[in-house]
Amino acid sequence: MVRIKFGRFNWLDNESIAAWTFLAPALLFLGTFLIWPIAYLFYLSFTSGSFTQSGVRLIGLNNYLRLLTNPDFWQVLQNTIYFTTATVIPSLVIPLGLAVLLNRSFAWRGALRTAYFIPSITSLVAVGLGWRWLFQTQGPVNDILMAIGLNPIPWLSSTFWAMPVIILLSVWKQLGFNMVVFLAGLQAIPINRYEAAELDGANAWQQFLYITLPGLRPTLIFATVTTAIFTLRSFEQVYVITGGGPLNSTNLLVYYIYEQAFSQFDFGYAAAAATFLMAVALILVYVQLKFWGEDA
Repeated sequence: MVRIKFGRFNWLDNESIAAWTFLAPALLFLGTFLIWPIAYLFYLSFTSGSFTQSGVRLIGLNNYLRLLTNPDFWQVLQNTIYFTTATVIPSLVIPLGLAVLLNRSFAWRGALRTAYFIPSITSLVAVGLGWRWLFQTQGPVNDILMAIGLNPIPWLSSTFWAMPVIILLSVWKQLGFNMVVFLAGLQAIPINRYEAAELDGANAWQQFLYITLPGLRPTLIFATVTTAIFTLRSFEQVYVITGGGPLNSTNLLVYYIYEQAFSQFDFGYAAAAATFLMAVALILVYVQLKFWGEDA
């Protein structure tokens, strides 16, 4: 076997050289499109930011200080927390209930699974345009309200109702994916556990509490983290439906970053906000890995 030594480095045999040869394209791709952009984002957050390299100058932690002292950022952060919490909970509870129901054998089960999964593969921009049409002041939703004797609601021009419209769309969009994830988790639970529970006299609710939920623990952790990350990076629905309004009431963190970078051209400040968002996402990933490690 051929061995090659470069100075003080360890020996490289033919197998190691072959391994690095096959890994090189993937490492080059990751370095170009993942590691380098993240590193440049972090660097840019400490600069004034500019279209040209000559216009970039280091300003230390000023962008982060601006971020923490900007009332608009705290409102956006509050909006994001509200949006994320109100989206994640029903995006887990509703698909879990549907998965339990659709895990049984009955007619049209396959058709119902397909119907519930379709929203997750539709274009969010196209769906957002349809949603905006449904909830406009003279739209079909208000027509239905007036038909049953209720007053129309200014859905998209109200600081109270605009966010629930965005939340409803996000829950509907995430429903199918999480349902499939929970179905896969349910089918991994051994059937003999349910059979033993039935012999012991456990009812359906007790089986769900003491067999289904513990068996779905890794799946629930995965679905919670992925749904939270999907919600945190929400952009299209805000851009298409409300544009962050009215009065900044639906402005979320990703849309705020977009506005600062491509409307205000304040790239350094936008990079600081994006770094903050990345830190939140990394914390969620850490939580997932921690729970997976404990579960193992």
